[in-house]
Amino acid sequence: MLWCITCVDKPGDSIARLSVLETHRAYLKTQDDKIVMSGATLSDDGETMTGSCFIISANSRSEAEAFSNGDPFTAAGVFESVNITRMKKSSFYPDNYEKA
Repeated sequence: MLWCITCVDKPGDSIARLSVLETHRAYLKTQDDKIVMSGATLSDDGETMTGSCFIISANSRSEAEAFSNGDPFTAAGVFESVNITRMKKSSFYPDNYEKA
């Protein structure tokens, strides 16, 4: 089943995000069997990272929570909030993903 995990950074604390960015990326590589799509969320001008968004495949909410809790960004306190929502598989347009 799919889960959408949206994380909002604490305002004005980009230093915390940058200090664990490489560790975060290394963690994601260990989770590539779960990740369907992921990326940083950005301000409207595209200049500032404001959080993270993950669409993952997990068998339960507890597995999705474990994925989120294992993220070094979570451990470092980067996020002001984390929302985990089960998601229905519906439309997927890989060509649009590649063009974005």
